Amino acid sequence: MVSTEASPTLSGYGHYVALKRFIIIVQLFMLMVLIVISVSLGSVNIPFFDTLNILLTPKDISRYHSIVLGVRLPQTLTAIVAGSGLAVSGAVMQIILQNPLGSPFTLGLSNAAAFGAAFSVMILGTGVMHSTGADAITIMAPYKTTLSAFSFSLISAGIILALARIKKASPEVMLLTGVTLNSLFVAGTMFLQYFADDVQLAAMVFWTFGDAGRASWSELGIMTVVTLAAICYFLFNKWHYNALNMGDETAQGLGVPVDRVRMMGMVAASLVTAVSISFIGVISFVGLVAPHITRRLVGEDYRFFLPASILTGGLLLLSSDIVARLILAPRVLPVAILTAFLGAPVFIYLLITGYRR
Repeated sequence: MVSTEASPTLSGYGHYVALKRFIIIVQLFMLMVLIVISVSLGSVNIPFFDTLNILLTPKDISRYHSIVLGVRLPQTLTAIVAGSGLAVSGAVMQIILQNPLGSPFTLGLSNAAAFGAAFSVMILGTGVMHSTGADAITIMAPYKTTLSAFSFSLISAGIILALARIKKASPEVMLLTGVTLNSLFVAGTMFLQYFADDVQLAAMVFWTFGDAGRASWSELGIMTVVTLAAICYFLFNKWHYNALNMGDETAQGLGVPVDRVRMMGMVAASLVTAVSISFIGVISFVGLVAPHITRRLVGEDYRFFLPASILTGGLLLLSSDIVARLILAPRVLPVAILTAFLGAPVFIYLLITGYRR
């Protein structure tokens, strides 16, 4: 039997949990609606209920069937998977490094993975290059390309973790190290481009424009498997991240293997980043902005913060993809251009007004 003094506390906690769950349910509902909207809108607008009917009964053949299932649905799902993966990776990086500006982009993982994918495509010959069209690069060996991107992404992550462990570097120093590595891998990509012929150069510049419409069903399958595996790992370690949020000494006192949690978390985040970038190009700022938006919605209890970050990332990249598809219709703007335009002001806003961790 609960005492009278304890009842208000238990009631307040129940309200706290219910509110967080309600926000997550609302996000999930918004994502479902946005999926139908995304599949409906484009150079050819499809009636909302026709789209819904095709999605619910995919075996029924209609004049819009090939557009919905062959083009727009994989693009929509790719945006959700990539956005969710980058967002949850950014959320985990921020607590692992105890740095609210941590993300795959600001810590150099994105451009490291981009350099690895470019190296694979240009030097190892894992991609077929064309001079024009939406298929400027067709990845012929996705596993090799992903492995190359992952390797260079892991190098960047390893340097940052080594600096944190050996030199006891501050969060600011780790962030500056990421910025330096970012510049290094951008220079490496430029080096490859300098020695490319005209067709290769045009193809590589086109490839670096992140575009959710570039992934096929098979590539989406690889991205989904890797992202879901990483998400499951992150959710399994949510209590460890809550402990890390109270400081390393407190976490160690609670029995958290801090070094292993940091290392494995960074490896998982690197893999998700590498897979996404090797298939759709560099998507900037989603991994930084989405966790901060989520933090203002549900706080930083990782039981709710991680699922909400996943949904926020999917919503953010999918809504950006819809706008990029329509803003210059019938031309399609690569979504990475739009996320960069939107992300840079938000990044500056966080620096000016102060950020929460």
